[in-house]
Amino acid sequence: MSLAIIPVYTEKELRAFIQFPYRLHCRQPVFVPPLLSEVKTVLNPKKNPFYEHARMQMFLAVWDKQVVGRIAAIVDDNFINVRQEMVGLFGFFECVDDIDVAHALFNSASQWLRRLELRKMLGPANPSMNDEIGVLLDNFDQPPTVKMVWNPPYYPALYENSVFRKAMDVHAWWANTEDISDRLLKFGEAILKRTKVTFRNVNMKKFDEEVETIRAIYNSAWSQNWGFVPWTAAEFHHAAKGLKQIVDSDFVIIAEVDAKPVAFVLALPDINIALKHINGRLFPFGFIKLLWYSRKIKTARVVILGVIKEYRGRGIDTALYYKSFLTAKEKEYIGGEMSWILENNEPMIKALQMMGARRIKTYRLYERDL
Repeated sequence: MSLAIIPVYTEKELRAFIQFPYRLHCRQPVFVPPLLSEVKTVLNPKKNPFYEHARMQMFLAVWDKQVVGRIAAIVDDNFINVRQEMVGLFGFFECVDDIDVAHALFNSASQWLRRLELRKMLGPANPSMNDEIGVLLDNFDQPPTVKMVWNPPYYPALYENSVFRKAMDVHAWWANTEDISDRLLKFGEAILKRTKVTFRNVNMKKFDEEVETIRAIYNSAWSQNWGFVPWTAAEFHHAAKGLKQIVDSDFVIIAEVDAKPVAFVLALPDINIALKHINGRLFPFGFIKLLWYSRKIKTARVVILGVIKEYRGRGIDTALYYKSFLTAKEKEYIGGEMSWILENNEPMIKALQMMGARRIKTYRLYERDL
């Protein structure tokens, strides 16, 4: 039998595409099966507003009637317009440990993008640069935190032996609440005293208004960062609605100057600690297990921190970290992950070092010419 690469068109093929990672990684103790309902929504053009400015073609690798890999080729018009470069994306790559299968999947995605006159392929992005990105390069024995990726140790070699080159590394950092440095404590208190910055928690009763405030800050604060793509209102509200059930408003802090929102931080309880026990299904008993294991969550992930340009250099970012960790200590959390952080984001790295954080994981984005 020979290897076949099949474009995904039918419902049966889509189910195979969705279910493949669960079968591939089910024996891995650190694998956290994502909720099937969420995966289906991400891939559904009728439910995910990302596809209002993007299109995607999924592929399956099949050997002897058995799925052995998958990939998606993605065209994001917003990403192309921001970069002013004909760059296509790829994502959702999963593969057995076989370089021939990986080659065939990468080549199929490349050919599809090339036919649309793209000149470069970048990824993985699942499905955009505002979602889960990158290939884990180290610490494979550690489970992923909420909305972060995990892959087996052989994945980087599949990329590096398939004409890819490094585009950018991003990192995850970790800090224990008990190890907050004295320097951070002093600096945080000094910022609070000497500036006109005030801090408040998000008002969940005005959810839609607050989401729009945070989107405006994010799109301004991140506009100069590598890989940035502005969130549309529809995308951001869709993402916020998906997170609403797990958001703790105490961990969403907005900084204001003269009542003007200028910065924010969003941290999420690490719901992966509970999700790993339900195999991607809420029903019939997954929801009960989710509630039970959620009681044991004592770690968080700082997902986004942003300060608009004209208010940078005032220590507001460090003060937001400080406020977040004071909240974590009050809630008896043991620590948290800050991810992802661009390898060239020196101001953020200095803030993390000040708070006594340490780098724990590296994720790589790869690119290749088409």
